[in-house]
Amino acid sequence: MLLRKLRETGPDVIFLIVLVLALIWMGAFLHPHLPSELSFDVKPMPLFSLLLTVAGFSPVFSVIFTFLLVLLVSFLLVNFNTSVFFISERTYLPAFIYILLTGFFPQYQVLNPLLPAAVFLILAIRRVMDSYKIQGTAFPFFDAGMLISTGSLFYANLIWFGLLLLIGLAILRTGSIKEIIISVIGLATPIFIFSGFFYLAGKDMNSLLSAVTYNLFTKEIYYSIPTITLVALIMSGLIILIAVAHLLSVINSKKIKSRKTFILLFWTFFIAVSIEVLFKSVSAEIHYLTAIPVSYFLSHYFVFTKKKLLPEIMIAVLFVLVAVVQIVNLVK
Repeated sequence: MLLRKLRETGPDVIFLIVLVLALIWMGAFLHPHLPSELSFDVKPMPLFSLLLTVAGFSPVFSVIFTFLLVLLVSFLLVNFNTSVFFISERTYLPAFIYILLTGFFPQYQVLNPLLPAAVFLILAIRRVMDSYKIQGTAFPFFDAGMLISTGSLFYANLIWFGLLLLIGLAILRTGSIKEIIISVIGLATPIFIFSGFFYLAGKDMNSLLSAVTYNLFTKEIYYSIPTITLVALIMSGLIILIAVAHLLSVINSKKIKSRKTFILLFWTFFIAVSIEVLFKSVSAEIHYLTAIPVSYFLSHYFVFTKKKLLPEIMIAVLFVLVAVVQIVNLVK
């Protein structure tokens, strides 16, 4: 019943999604926290430091701003599918699923650098896909590089997603040296421009370098996953595996652009998981990025599976799991 409703595209579905988001974030609104409580203000990247100055002065305002960022990411998820149409159906499911998946970690419902980085990551992936079948040099790779690099000035580890540019070139293009150089220049441009302004403003360049080094390599995050969250992650992981298996079984029958889009999304997921495993500076906060491709994998399954009852049960289980996690976090 819930899934059938979510597969519709009327304004009532949008209202339902916003309502569910508000309910999931109810605990954050009732007990707002500052970013400092998760040490997000310790040697922040420069653009996130600026964001902290603007929005991080008040716990309530900080949560409201973060809530709006989640809404923006949800809108961009839907808009990306609408523009490329790789799921082959207009649907709001990616937004709803993203909201559910990010609700498994209520501790991170504070102003954090991942959400603005997520905005830039989605826009970058979209620009990479814009290069499909462009005649001549594909300058969208320059734009995508700039977007990823700008996002890394909020969240340093986003820079590793620059690998998506090379992967995109391999998937979508013939891999010309010129386009590789354009991609690298795109990645370097925002960092070069910001460093120039930083230097001209008389700021301490060592503090900038220290912040970058700290956020990429030195920072150590210890996150103890609550038992209820661990149970929810295991159950949702099984659901995701079913969705991925279904997608892999039909991916070769899809149109070329849709297939290449999903391949790029798989690489996005692999990069996110890899940096979480390889770098001690990355912890559970990365879920704001890993949830982006996973939202599309699940949406594809819910749209195209021929089974009737199982998808309804799966979406209901995800909803109940998030509700339980949020309630337990609220009452403890």
